[in-house]
Amino acid sequence: MQYENLLIAEEDGILTLTINRESALNALNTRTMQELQHFFGVDAPERSHLKGIIVTGAGKKAFVAGADIKEFLDLDAEKGAEMSLFGQDVFFLIERFHKPVIAAVNGFALGGGCELAMACHLRIAGDDARFGQPEVNLGIIPGYGGTQRLIQYIGKSKATELLMTGDMIGAEEALRLGLVNHVVPPDATVDKAKEILNKIAKKGPIAIQKIIETVNAYFQYDEDGFASEVASFGHTTGTDDFREGAAAFIEKRKAAFKGK
Repeated sequence: MQYENLLIAEEDGILTLTINRESALNALNTRTMQELQHFFGVDAPERSHLKGIIVTGAGKKAFVAGADIKEFLDLDAEKGAEMSLFGQDVFFLIERFHKPVIAAVNGFALGGGCELAMACHLRIAGDDARFGQPEVNLGIIPGYGGTQRLIQYIGKSKATELLMTGDMIGAEEALRLGLVNHVVPPDATVDKAKEILNKIAKKGPIAIQKIIETVNAYFQYDEDGFASEVASFGHTTGTDDFREGAAAFIEKRKAAFKGK
């Protein structure tokens, strides 16, 4: 697929994916969602060498300021449900991607932008970042997983308040509530994300993949998170990586993991 709204840059095994619709505050239109689906469903899985992916937005004003509301005007109940299901499927591809995905957030992360950030495994916020799910101002609700993931990160009571009022919160409050992992100056978000990815890359890659799977299993209605942990623990103990990691620990040296 030829990407029109995504910019891809790779350096030292870290891929930076930029939503590139700066004039529209990087709003998620249909084309952008289709490109995200192709990238995480087809392109990224073939890049087996990657340490991880950073998702960010073009410019300084917004990570993603929401969905493209002009595309909502022709929706009816059936089309709205189809749009919501498609958006959830795209964001599940991100949430379930087998290598770490970090959102580097500057400026507005609202509506679909907040939902995109929450679908990533970690979030680094510039101190100018603003998060919110303001869909109620349009008489609708979040449709790309926002009602579910916001509760997971900050709890039912505060999530319900933000979802019903449509209020925005700043980076420091997002950090206090547990929505973001770190707050840094706006020009340092990508560098902080790279720092974390490079740290994770020194760990056992199979173990990292299984961490993603088991953490996600906790929130899946059709999965038993504890059973997932048992299976994943068993899987990792049967790997060469585990034998190398254990030997390195005993021999007081750095492990040389190979993902096997």
